[in-house]
Amino acid sequence: MTARRAILIVLDGVGCGGARDAAEYGDLGSDTLGNLASRLGGLSLPALDSLGLGSISRVRGLRADGEFTAARCAMQPAAKGKDSTTGHWELCGVTVSRPFPTYPHGFPSAILDDFSSRTGRSVIGNVAGSGTELLDQYGSLHEQSGAWIVYTSADSVFQVAAHEDVVPLDELYGACRVARDILVGPHDVSRVIARPFVGRHGAYLRSEGRRDFSVEPPRETLLDALVTQGVRCEGVGKVDDLFAHRSITSVHTANNAEGIACVEDWLRTSQSGALLFANLVDFDQLYGHRNDATGFYRALSEFDDALPRLLAHLRGDDLLAITADHGNDPTTLSTDHARERVPALIVGAAVRPVMLPERSTFADLGATVAEWLGSDFRGDGASFLGAISR
Repeated sequence: MTARRAILIVLDGVGCGGARDAAEYGDLGSDTLGNLASRLGGLSLPALDSLGLGSISRVRGLRADGEFTAARCAMQPAAKGKDSTTGHWELCGVTVSRPFPTYPHGFPSAILDDFSSRTGRSVIGNVAGSGTELLDQYGSLHEQSGAWIVYTSADSVFQVAAHEDVVPLDELYGACRVARDILVGPHDVSRVIARPFVGRHGAYLRSEGRRDFSVEPPRETLLDALVTQGVRCEGVGKVDDLFAHRSITSVHTANNAEGIACVEDWLRTSQSGALLFANLVDFDQLYGHRNDATGFYRALSEFDDALPRLLAHLRGDDLLAITADHGNDPTTLSTDHARERVPALIVGAAVRPVMLPERSTFADLGATVAEWLGSDFRGDGASFLGAISR
């Protein structure tokens, strides 16, 4: 077992410019960080600026040149898709070669009939759209009838919404497990998502009981390899859900602030021989999907304010990497994920603050973490640890 620790923090949705194939996904012109900075007249993120975020991609308000403290690069997505599942899997060495199915016109009736029969409730909705808007549209009918609100988006998701006063959370989660059992190839959607909500018509609010039920990775991931080696894999946020709870446990958090606090606590107390894999979802869930540029910037600022505290807890045998899983540009007309490059910022006592060539896959970062932790696993990536080591 290694005596080292690794920390991988995913800023969900914080892309840094269109991928080479962005046009194929309808995302030409998307640039989450760059467009956000342009919209707001520049960003002030002192901690991320000192690491060198602005040297990876042009971001108004951040320095493109100078002395920085992190090894850094941009990474192109190689997997087919632009969602959290494909992004996190790719970071862990598994590249999806076939896009997960999407349903812009709703799900086939046979799927919904089976779902309704097995859960004992009827279904309303079955449309693609914004979840918050659909609550306004279908929430009252749901409260009257007890029917599931089923909907999807541009991503490969089967979302089930229910009011907590109408359907207990355990029943909602059980229904999502039923849907996960039903949704196999060719209808193997990436995620079934439980979407509980509270409140009354005109003021419905999503509650904090969201759960994601993902398909299982088709082959060995970085997490599987590390656990086999005897390295603990611990998560913050929805990470365990994205890997179907395989080879990782996770502390589920209500927001970024709780997630950051969990990361800081882990850095203070965790023993050697471990990986912490954290997802901070507010950028994507609360702001990117709602085209809220101001809120997105506020979330970035809150992470930036906390970053010096996190870095202060690093030990000499720690490697910390900050990255993303896809883009979610809050300045475009779309409210969906964007096909973008993502930044990679790597720090630690053993890391040289060098600028690396752009990587062709997110999997290179996972391969680098694997090598740091003494594993032979490389997955679909190539480690760049040698290029950044002192």
